[in-house]
Amino acid sequence: MPQRAKPLPGEKRSAVQAKAACVCGAVTLEIDVPGVWAWHDHAEASRRAQGCAYATYVGSWKSRFRILAGAECLTRFEDPDRRTTRSFCARCGTPMLYERARSPAIVNIPRALFQSRTGREPRYHMNLAEKADWTWAGEPLVPLKDYPGVMWERPKRKTPASAIDSLFIAED
Repeated sequence: MPQRAKPLPGEKRSAVQAKAACVCGAVTLEIDVPGVWAWHDHAEASRRAQGCAYATYVGSWKSRFRILAGAECLTRFEDPDRRTTRSFCARCGTPMLYERARSPAIVNIPRALFQSRTGREPRYHMNLAEKADWTWAGEPLVPLKDYPGVMWERPKRKTPASAIDSLFIAED
């Protein structure tokens, strides 16, 4: 895993970098902007690793990625069945890196770790077949009375059984 912060002689870097950090700040890294791509991963493994409905990642070429501080704080989990490796901050548990054997030149970083733009907006959705059935899908939300900043989805009105039955009565 690359751990250089300073450019090597003759190394090309973009004019802009995006920095990322874990919750406790022990691990910091950067990528050259723009990233390769960004996407939402609905896979069960990513949901569990990130603790959310889906994980959003920014991919970077490993050659355009650097760990600035805290490499010694990273711990890795290798999943031989999925052929993936996930790295976490050993101090605070923040998911930091996601690597896939089928893309050995790319490292994926959770989008939420960046405070600035990465040059790529997440426009792709992967593993939709594994999407959780409880994931919010854009249903209309309204403010919850007496709770500023809280939005909620109103339950759908139930149609009385008699109204449903009348829909199925054949006309003569």
